[in-house]
Amino acid sequence: MLQMSEHLGYDKHDPAGRDGGNSRNGTRAKTVLTEIGPVEIEVPRDTDSSFEPQIVRKRQRRLDGIDEVVLSLTAKGLTTGEVAAHFDDVYGAKVSKDTISRITDKVVGEMAEWCSRPLERVYPVMFIDAIHVKIRDGQVTSRPVYVAIGVTVAGERDILGLWAGDGGEGAKF
Repeated sequence: MLQMSEHLGYDKHDPAGRDGGNSRNGTRAKTVLTEIGPVEIEVPRDTDSSFEPQIVRKRQRRLDGIDEVVLSLTAKGLTTGEVAAHFDDVYGAKVSKDTISRITDKVVGEMAEWCSRPLERVYPVMFIDAIHVKIRDGQVTSRPVYVAIGVTVAGERDILGLWAGDGGEGAKF
């Protein structure tokens, strides 16, 4: 919707747009193919059809990168409803909460697969470190996430695991 306001030169419901020639003309449903399957979006229209959407262009049928945006926003602590509202506000696209949940559920499945992968028998060198990140656990708090990295005999690094903790970065934690 922001793109349409920039195109027309006035916001939705602004009296400046009355009798000014080109104006909003509703939306139309459009199905685009994404990494998670078909997604229905609402594309805004204007009366003289001069509006060119920037995110999902006219005649575009495939949309790549939607997963990355959803995962980034979810990782920042937004709920599925807030992510859906973000897509509506910024992109003018209606993405359902169910679609957003399917994207995040796919990542949870990939994480479970990663956690059960086979590891090397020997790691001659190990590094353990932590980074503080915002985690939503009832409320948003800053907590350390510990990472253990092993170096194989061939010199390749392998992430052995990630754990959310309660303490700090010192050795006693």
